[in-house]
Amino acid sequence: MAKLHFEDFTAGDVAIYGPRHVTREEIIAFAAEFDPQPMHLDEAAGAASLLGGLGGSGWHACSLLMRMIADGFILNSTSMGSPGVEEVRWLKPLRPGVNLRVRATVMETRVSKSRPDMGIVRMTFEMIDDADAVVTTMISSLMMGRRNAGAAA
Repeated sequence: MAKLHFEDFTAGDVAIYGPRHVTREEIIAFAAEFDPQPMHLDEAAGAASLLGGLGGSGWHACSLLMRMIADGFILNSTSMGSPGVEEVRWLKPLRPGVNLRVRATVMETRVSKSRPDMGIVRMTFEMIDDADAVVTTMISSLMMGRRNAGAAA
């Protein structure tokens, strides 16, 4: 399969990646290592919190989202990284036993003014659960190599 380049992305394109099953054990292991708040470590503490039950860390959700888009397309692309994340929203708790998928929507594309060999692809990523509810959203731009770096923008 040919690597994806900047030219392969068009505003309005939508792709779905996943699924990825989330377990209780991985929620607790991630929390113990990176976000040891009680509601991420223990069912009773989670039930007593605003989450209403054991809920994975938002950072765990972001890590899962990154893995799904890496496996979905980034590892088979000319990705040069990202200048950063514009926005992350945690809309619904990450629950054990859920199957997640990511809907990636291209919002806009543009050729870099300072590096004509690179294009910027601005995307919205929505992590969706079994009930089609959006758990996490992220807006970020990706720096992608251009197939035709000498071509006009």
